Amino acid sequence: MSEYFYNMLPKEEFERIPYLPTMGEFTDWFTKEYADLPALSNQVDTISYKELGDRVARRRAFILGLGLPKGAHIAIFDRNSQDAIELFLAVTSAGYVAMNFPASLPAPAVAGSCAKFDIAAIFVRDEFMALTEGLQGVKVLPAGSIADAGAPSVTVDPDSPAAIFFTGGTTGMPKGAVLSHRALMRGNYNAIFKPGKVIGLHRYIAILPLSHVFGLIAGTMGCFYTGNLIFTCEDMKATIGKLPVIKPTILVIVPGICDILAGLVKMYGAPFLGGSLRMIISGAANVPPRLVDIFTKLGVEFCFGYGLTETANLTSANADAVTHPTSIGKIYPGQETKVVDGELWIKGDNVFSGYYKDPVRTAEAFSEDGWFRTGDLVRFDDEGFLYITGRIKNLIILSNGENVSPESLEEPFYADPCVRDAMVKEDDLNGQTVIAVEILPFMPAFDGKAWDEVVAYMNALVAKINAGLPSTHKILKVTVRTEDFKRTGSMKVARV
Repeated sequence: MSEYFYNMLPKEEFERIPYLPTMGEFTDWFTKEYADLPALSNQVDTISYKELGDRVARRRAFILGLGLPKGAHIAIFDRNSQDAIELFLAVTSAGYVAMNFPASLPAPAVAGSCAKFDIAAIFVRDEFMALTEGLQGVKVLPAGSIADAGAPSVTVDPDSPAAIFFTGGTTGMPKGAVLSHRALMRGNYNAIFKPGKVIGLHRYIAILPLSHVFGLIAGTMGCFYTGNLIFTCEDMKATIGKLPVIKPTILVIVPGICDILAGLVKMYGAPFLGGSLRMIISGAANVPPRLVDIFTKLGVEFCFGYGLTETANLTSANADAVTHPTSIGKIYPGQETKVVDGELWIKGDNVFSGYYKDPVRTAEAFSEDGWFRTGDLVRFDDEGFLYITGRIKNLIILSNGENVSPESLEEPFYADPCVRDAMVKEDDLNGQTVIAVEILPFMPAFDGKAWDEVVAYMNALVAKINAGLPSTHKILKVTVRTEDFKRTGSMKVARV
């Protein structure tokens, strides 16, 4: 399957980009390799790769001057700013462990996370400083902190921790997935694989939160690996409004943002995208085939895939979305996979080390012989394309003892261009437990029709889907939503 990815790039570009096992080697390499190319812009000022490397070195010197013990954990509490990007590179290349805190984190969760993840220092955006008041035993520092002179990258073991990512929520007691340098860099390296030329050609925008592994790896670090220019995004709404000015060539976004862009294009026309957009890379949630169709008709290549925080984000990718719109693609290089009782198991450089200070859940995540158990139910077709059929923890147990995957029942809804999102679940109907569905219509498809017509369409769609299901699997309760679902930080529908 590796050839699927290797053949995406021109041979000379593929051979020019090495897999580097540590963040320090990575930072040093791109600083030298792309020295004169533009690297980072805040939409006012733009710095080159040489300037970026110099600034990272000065931040690294500041961090090393704090006198923290080797391998200490350092948090970054900021928006998607130049400070945040430089700090992540500096912390990891200085031999410390970085953790990006979500910008939405409230004060109690900031304090709880600092305690749970043994944060020794935290770099904080000015507007968030009040949320860090009262922290005990943590050095609180301005996000703009930088030394007058630089310090070189620190040599580290590729298998030592590089970063911790929140997973499973950011309130209460979240898990922290620990990614080694080797794992993080495998994810960064896999992000280079896109159809066509990649080196020094594209303009990205760091839209997705850097606290999310998809935003950090596919949306940011992969850009640096290929010598491209990335625009910071401290305000998503304002930045989306500036697409005609920024003129991005690639957008790395979740399906929810794709829907927003589709609506804006319907209102303002294709020029709203800036006129240069060549590719959208989407993930972190189900990608409806209608999005592929919408953007393909606009001349934008649509790619998507699958990954987990625990696998450094990038597990599979689909560069053939038009011909395989329901597949999550083929497996990236550097991994072994197998399917056990329908569940995808993975080994490889990209797999996480474990959940920080959580040996019980870490043990549950791995088989006795070291395979990571994804929890996702899958199948491969004859061409090696991968399909998600469900999630083990979401299975519905029928009265006859049979297991039903709600995702498998949701699939035909997502295939309908009039459905934005759907959630199948267990519910109560006249005192009986039944399979139910909540449907969020894609309202642009109805073009001003009365709500009664929308509801009638959705009920007819359920009847059509039920006609192809065994009696035990039929959907017996239908809710057509007027409001959006509650969503996770990556804009997935939250199953509550």
